[in-house]
Amino acid sequence: MTDAEDEILTLDEVAAYLKAGKRTVYRLAADKKIPAFKLGGTWRFRKADLEQWIAQQTTGGQRRGQA
Repeated sequence: MTDAEDEILTLDEVAAYLKAGKRTVYRLAADKKIPAFKLGGTWRFRKADLEQWIAQQTTGGQRRGQA
C-alpha cells in the first residue's frame, strides 16, 4: 500500500472529498453506511476504504467506462 492509501481523513475532509454536506457524512458514518471509525469521539475515515466503498456504489461494483 502507498502512503495515500493509508491516509486517514477527518469528517470535514471526507465531506469535501465526496462533495457532500458534513451532516450527511456524519449520518452515514453513524448509521454504518460508510466505512468509518471513531478516534477519541470523532469520526475518522481511511481513504482506501472510501475509494472501495465508492466503487461498490456504482453499478456492479465497476467504475464507469470500464468493461
